[in-house]
Order: sequence, then structure tokens, then C-alpha cells
Amino acid sequence: MKTSRSAPFLVPPAIPPLQAHEADDPWRFDALGSVRSRDAITLEALPRPRYRSALELGSALGGLTVKLQERCDALLSVGVALRDQSRALHRCRHLPHVRFQVMAVPDAFPEPTFDLTVVSERACHWSLPELERAQQHILGHLETGGHLLLVHWTGQTRDMRLSGNDVHDSFRRLSPKGLRHLRGEMDGTWRLDVFERL
Repeated sequence: MKTSRSAPFLVPPAIPPLQAHEADDPWRFDALGSVRSRDAITLEALPRPRYRSALELGSALGGLTVKLQERCDALLSVGVALRDQSRALHRCRHLPHVRFQVMAVPDAFPEPTFDLTVVSERACHWSLPELERAQQHILGHLETGGHLLLVHWTGQTRDMRLSGNDVHDSFRRLSPKGLRHLRGEMDGTWRLDVFERL
């Protein structure tokens, strides 16, 4: 299974300074009530009150990251865009247990094992073969009894290769061999599923 030692962790001196107006919410995602509601339900869906080591794939601007970290002893947030990761790191700059890494999953994957993996929006941008490779990595690095939480928008844009439903249905098909499905929820604009590693 391919992992990556070459992608460095982002630390504050490595990122460009941000203007105050763009650091927090440049696209006004947090101003949308649906995003706040989705994040709240995402956190409520976690089966445990706290996790030892969590992985977040798809941190975007860090809105969920800064909320998720409250439930984790350690959180690694992985994204593909340096600028977005910079914004997320800016939000979490005062949190030493949160790390960020720029990495193109599934071509590379973090080496540690995790008791929680959260995939938020990112999987819709993979092709089907990339999704299948990512699933192998995710399951290979998710500890037995650990939890996998998926949350994706169910709409479609031109840069999306898969819909949120495609992604979630693909993980559902991994049950019951590798994953046990614990919870599913749909809002009309997004879908959430929680699994446990067998």
C-alpha cells in the first residue's frame, strides 16, 4: 500500500499571510445555515465522544476541522490545494494537536493508522478507479472498531466526477465484509453515512 513520506506538514511559517477578510470565510460558506446544520449533524453522528487519532480528507477552508478537533486528541487534515489548506491552518493556528498536509489521495496516503476517518466532499472529485484505490487506503489505515464518516453534497458540478450518492453507495457495498453500516442520513442537499471497521 503506497503511503507518502515526502509531503511535508504545513506549519505557520510555510504559508503565505492571509488578509482578514479571506482567512475566515472567503466564499461565505459559514454564512449558509445549511452548512452550519450539516456540520452540527456530522459531529452529532460520531459514535464516540472522543477519538485518539483522526484523519480528515477534504478540509477545504477548515470550517469542519475547527469543530472536529474538539473531539480528537490528534487530527490530521489532508487536502490537495495549498491555498485552501493555508486558510484552514490559519483558522486552527492556535491548536497544536491539529496538523495539515497537502497530499493527492489516492496517489499517496498518510502512514499512520486512525480510529476515525472523515471524508467530506473530496471523494466526488475522484474517478471510480481512484475511489476504489482510496477505499483500500482508508480501510487499510482504519483501526478495527474505528469509525468512517462520509458527508457529501448530493448536487453535481462540472468538476465532479462522481455524485455524493455514487460515493456513499460505493462504500455501502463494502458492507458487511470490511465495514458495518451504523447510520445514514439524507437532507436533500447532502448525505451522511457512518461505518465501523470490522
